[in-house]
Amino acid sequence: MADHDSAPAGGPDIRVGTAGWTDRALLACGWYPPEATTPERRLSYYATRFRMVEVDATYYHPPSQRTVEAWRDRTPADFVFNVKAFSLLTRHPTPVASLYKDLRERVGAGRRTVYLDDVGEEVAAEVWDRFRSALLPLHRAGRLGAVLLQFPPWFTPGPGSREYILSCVERCRPLRACVEFRNAAWLAPERRERTLDFLAGHDIPYVCVDMPQGHRSSVPPVVAATADLAVVRFHGHSAQWESKVSEERYRYLYGEEELAKWAVEISGLAGRARTVHVIMNNCCGANAQRNAARLAELLEVAPPGPDQTSMDPPLRQ
Repeated sequence: MADHDSAPAGGPDIRVGTAGWTDRALLACGWYPPEATTPERRLSYYATRFRMVEVDATYYHPPSQRTVEAWRDRTPADFVFNVKAFSLLTRHPTPVASLYKDLRERVGAGRRTVYLDDVGEEVAAEVWDRFRSALLPLHRAGRLGAVLLQFPPWFTPGPGSREYILSCVERCRPLRACVEFRNAAWLAPERRERTLDFLAGHDIPYVCVDMPQGHRSSVPPVVAATADLAVVRFHGHSAQWESKVSEERYRYLYGEEELAKWAVEISGLAGRARTVHVIMNNCCGANAQRNAARLAELLEVAPPGPDQTSMDPPLRQ
């Protein structure tokens, strides 16, 4: 078995943040101060509260290099971005309108949604090249943590899937990629060691998730490090996980006892990886921001400044 639980040389760097900083529910709940009225001011304010963020918008639309340069310029030199891969690249259904404008006519007239296999290798390679190139300003500045490859529930374990993961990791280079599964078979007891060994053998960071159980997209919260970077993402435990309304799916606020238990798990994970990224994705109002701030306090990695938890507004249902 690959040594995916070995301790790092030197102290770990634990960073806590949220999935995004611009969703409508967050803007409406009062978490930002009144003067944070522009994208630049909001990101600058966010960066005073957390040391990293995960960009979720790139799953829906690939970013332009100009936008990425703005992210870099609006945040401190030690601030880190993780970026979610564009949906097409991880075999999710993708609206044709989300593709680069000059590529839309090349995927076939009359289509509204396409999968990777529908667009052909030439278009797929072009999307990969443009997506990767747009992120290079962050990479060159040492500000890109990892590209998040979140695979869909129908992405089942097997030789073809493992080969595709390796091809995605290779196409991301020189950017680093991490892998999140949404099919429980990858982490079933009889297959778990093989999956982790596969990732560790190729130095691919594994993404641990905490999420509602009992659904097709559910995976168990297996905590492991398969590289010098480990990632933990929190999706909450909403009873409406199957809802098509995003706020209902992620309407969950972790309690103090839950966060305290996870702080212990993350501290243990930090003993096996040089860097740990912790992302709160329970994005409903300011839930993610409140939980991320408290978890950072419990881990003793909160940025200097005023008490964050007490400043956040009450939860609006």
